Amino acid sequence: MDAALRQNQSNGILGNYQIPPQFLDEVFMAPGQVHPHYQAVYRQFQEFSKEDFKELNEHAKMSFFNQGITFSVYSDKSKGVERIFPFDLFPRIIPAQEWARLEEGIIQRCVALNLFMQDIYGAQHILRDKVVPAELIFSSKNYLKAMLDFKPIGGIYNHISGTDLIKHSDGQYYVLEDNLRCPSGISYVLSNRVAMKRTLFQVFRQFNVSTVQEYPQELLATMQSVAPKGIDAPTCVVLTPGVYNSAYFEHAFLALTMGVPLVEGRDLYVEKNFVYMKTINGPKRVDVVYRRLDDDFLDPMAFKPDSMLGVPGIMAAYKKGNVNLLNAPGTGFADDKAVYTYVPDIIKYYLQQDPILNNVHTYRCEKDDDFQYVLENMANLVIKPVDESGGYGILIGNKATKEQLAEFKTLVTENRRKYIAQPIMNLSMHATFIEGEDQFEPRHVDLRTFTLLGKDRQFVLKGGLSRVALKKGSLIVNSSQGGGSKDTWVMMEDGAGMSMEQRDSMEQSMTMDGQTMTMGPQGMSIGTEGTMSMGKPGAE
Repeated sequence: MDAALRQNQSNGILGNYQIPPQFLDEVFMAPGQVHPHYQAVYRQFQEFSKEDFKELNEHAKMSFFNQGITFSVYSDKSKGVERIFPFDLFPRIIPAQEWARLEEGIIQRCVALNLFMQDIYGAQHILRDKVVPAELIFSSKNYLKAMLDFKPIGGIYNHISGTDLIKHSDGQYYVLEDNLRCPSGISYVLSNRVAMKRTLFQVFRQFNVSTVQEYPQELLATMQSVAPKGIDAPTCVVLTPGVYNSAYFEHAFLALTMGVPLVEGRDLYVEKNFVYMKTINGPKRVDVVYRRLDDDFLDPMAFKPDSMLGVPGIMAAYKKGNVNLLNAPGTGFADDKAVYTYVPDIIKYYLQQDPILNNVHTYRCEKDDDFQYVLENMANLVIKPVDESGGYGILIGNKATKEQLAEFKTLVTENRRKYIAQPIMNLSMHATFIEGEDQFEPRHVDLRTFTLLGKDRQFVLKGGLSRVALKKGSLIVNSSQGGGSKDTWVMMEDGAGMSMEQRDSMEQSMTMDGQTMTMGPQGMSIGTEGTMSMGKPGAE
């Protein structure tokens, strides 16, 4: 470490930073020692006074406000209250070599899970060979009999996957869970980058950071690759449950950045096993649907008959091969947290490879020995329902009261299939600016990566959603539970990638139907005039 860096240690906004002794800190190796890949960023941040940084932080918040980037919290007393997504300006940095290994492991995992779903809804070899217990699959509430003996166009089930990773105190990455139904969060990744560049552009442009802004076009190319046979210019849409869904901003954001229609169920109809969209110019056939609603609500003729969100008859059109759905219905059984325990075996079975990424050791409560261990050691474990997301229904044993432990012992005993348990992992920590304290403090982080699988194509976004548990001591990073996020910088190898000018151009604007869409101070502008608000309906 050079003299200038040492001199700044006790000054600046990171001068009072306390390194947690029992956890891996991703920025600091020890007091006064910054990891090599953070030193340049650290120098830049140490140049800010506390007042300057607070002003920059407010500017970043205003960027999110102007973009209409909100999420709904349903656990509050005020149900469905909308909040601006918390964003921390200090980026998380992943060196190029470290990322390359992660990307290899993520693709391996997603490909194996896709083969697993093909098999389960097909010949079921893995069940006959007793690698995975049949009762585990058939008891999952997300296993869909309607998908039996049906293979989607292109043979892809998990077109969009979100893989949640943690970095443990041993320095290794572990997969915490797979998200194969409707993984969310990508809009925050892209918006984080925009906010970072607006707020700290002169800092950002000094570093060789991989772009993230190509994701919408990669997603569109993935959709087009799995269109029905004979369709050269497929019509693609994003199907949303509507404006009251907590992820509506993301649905609208992706439709806009891909240049495809955002539709609700009432905008589509099925005739003679083809799907059509109502337009002012008459019906238009739809070929590929990126659906952001759960299986149960997709088609009232096939699933919940009282669903007002879906499209009657769309499953019949799907099974006729006249439309494709992303992700495929019935993928949820494969991201069941009990099935998760078998993913290393699934990788070995289908790919004849050892897993590149490790699982967290997991206890399945339906197994007698595991159940007994969980009951006796619940205070030292994390208890999770196998079929929920968003951080809901989780008990962290060492933070729980005696009453909460007793309640969960009853819940687990009454429905052993529904719960798994894991050791309390030492999630890595990262320097994070804490409002109210007006200083940087260590907070736990995880990483959600986004993978696209299409026909003869694979793509992992070089970055991801680094989620931060803003509450001191908390391990729960989900925004619905009070978490925030950071911009994730995957560094490029020297001489790799596009020029600075090309990257700046891509990060600042995208094209849609021949028009330029720019992320400006008031949100997303199309062409040279007008701004399209991505906030609530009617927002100005």
